Amino acid sequence: MSVAGSRVDDVDSFEEEDEGDGPWWRDREVLIPISSGAAFLAGLILQWTGFELASLVLFWIALLLGAATFVPGALRKLFGKGRLGIGLLMSISATGAVILGFVEEAAALAFLYSIAEALEDKAMDRARAGLRALLRLVPETATLREGELIREVSARELAVGDLLLVRPGDRVATDGVVRSGRSALDTSAITGESIPVEVSAGDTISAGSINTSGVLEVEVSAAGTDNSLTTIVHLVEQAQADKGARARLADRIAKPLVPGVMILAVLIGVIGSLFGDPEVWVTRALVVLVAASPCALAIAVPVTVVSAIGAASKFGVVIKSGATFERFGGVRRFAVDKTGTLTRNQPTIAQVITVPGTEPADLLRRAASVEMHSKHPLAAAIAASHPDAPEAVDVTETAGHGVTGVVDGITVSIGSPRWLPPGKMDQEVSDLEGQGMTVVIIYFDNQFAGAIGVRDELRPEVPEVIESLRERGVEVTMLTGDNERTAHALAAQARIQDVRAELRPEDKAAAVATMSRVAPTAMIGDGINDAPALAGADVGIAMGATGSDAAIESADIAFTGHDLRLIPLALDHARRGRAIINQNILLSLLIIAVLLPLAAFGILGLAAVVLVHEVAEVIVILNGLRAARSRRPRLEP
Repeated sequence: MSVAGSRVDDVDSFEEEDEGDGPWWRDREVLIPISSGAAFLAGLILQWTGFELASLVLFWIALLLGAATFVPGALRKLFGKGRLGIGLLMSISATGAVILGFVEEAAALAFLYSIAEALEDKAMDRARAGLRALLRLVPETATLREGELIREVSARELAVGDLLLVRPGDRVATDGVVRSGRSALDTSAITGESIPVEVSAGDTISAGSINTSGVLEVEVSAAGTDNSLTTIVHLVEQAQADKGARARLADRIAKPLVPGVMILAVLIGVIGSLFGDPEVWVTRALVVLVAASPCALAIAVPVTVVSAIGAASKFGVVIKSGATFERFGGVRRFAVDKTGTLTRNQPTIAQVITVPGTEPADLLRRAASVEMHSKHPLAAAIAASHPDAPEAVDVTETAGHGVTGVVDGITVSIGSPRWLPPGKMDQEVSDLEGQGMTVVIIYFDNQFAGAIGVRDELRPEVPEVIESLRERGVEVTMLTGDNERTAHALAAQARIQDVRAELRPEDKAAAVATMSRVAPTAMIGDGINDAPALAGADVGIAMGATGSDAAIESADIAFTGHDLRLIPLALDHARRGRAIINQNILLSLLIIAVLLPLAAFGILGLAAVVLVHEVAEVIVILNGLRAARSRRPRLEP
């Protein structure tokens, strides 16, 4: 199946699940445990009022309804996969209680276990609700322009190359490139950034953005079923499918625990029966089976992880799996790509130097005339400085060197210092490079006329973020393919002390692997060249879910925006969730450790043990749901 096809399926499955949501009284997963509880409560009332036969019937109804939610699954795992699980232990305990005539206790066990399972499902549904809301950011229809014809079409039918008409107030149906018009887009629902983004011809825009002012004509760059939002939904589905390493802890514990406890119960029943009342000791053996069930442990971690992942998505952090979430909380070092992550990835003119007799404005104007014909990334920055510059003629471009053209009768040559030497201004050019600029040399009629320093400016929030991470005990390393001088100049502005420069993609991956052996390391990047390092890090983070597909697919976490202030906020969120997970695990194990001897020595009976277990399940579920509490941060400009 293609990636596009799988994403469409993801969208459909999420929509079908969303459509299936409704009032709790229509939800079979909730109705069956509630019916079991109602029958059990009615049985207790009838028992207290002396109607023994009627109460017994109701206890049987409560037992069968509750058991129907977990016994079939336990048997399928046992006979189909040979797996011993928690449900099997609960099934054996309930069966034994019935054999001994404790139908009331068996009904209580079945009801409480089934209601706890239902609570877990509903808790996860609650966490998923925020993620499914991403789909609602895509409008059902879009306005398509076909020559002079304008018509409404389904957003799903949009194909690459279609021309959309996006009016003020419209939500963008899929990713695209602005072909005409100017406006400001509200991207807060996608990126969490509160300031509208100014766009004009040539700018890329994302699905789900809201057009706030002018009319835009947008050329579709991604099909309506395979855009940046469906990419996010695809990642979210992965997050729901993977419970994480600790979420499987209950299963790992249950594997040796179930046979171990069964052997212990048999020994208690057999040995005790040899020296005492068989009924007493067999009953005690059954209580031991229930006491050793890691019910709370089975529920504690998944609820916390899914709740936390759902909360993170609300402020623009998409976490692929529970295992990733737990590792993220333990990160002690960040390796950060420079271009597009620490910088804006929008080169701009920082400084102009000229020889005596040449005005900087004149130098820029003529350079812009020639550079508007070039496709080099730096050419766009120079051309943008004078959009009304005159047309150059006889333009020729030499790959790897530069471009030449005629402007005002003067031959203008533009290239790197390696192609066009700066002559007597070599020191000035060297100083510009020392400040982190890429220098472009300009010649007029084969004579040095000046130089333009172009720099990809540091994002304004970077120094604040680096300092914030340092306060949290996290070190930061910058990885870049740029030369040493440029890298160190920008790192000084960012307050980053550890700099690795002139790295190829494989060098970045090797550096991250080395750091990971010393401390848990996260890699942050947004380009194809970052993909190997992202995949090799303990946690890979892709900045901007509309960036490189290779980066997004290689990463474990995707930030839907580019504001780096989300990093410490997301780290705090992961650390808090991890603390809640540890609390739940500790509580669950303590309950087992305390109940086992109390049950083995007959201090607690079956009903008391069942009650303690199920109360504990409710406690860990409620504690886990605290991970869903996340206020959407306001990132001031």
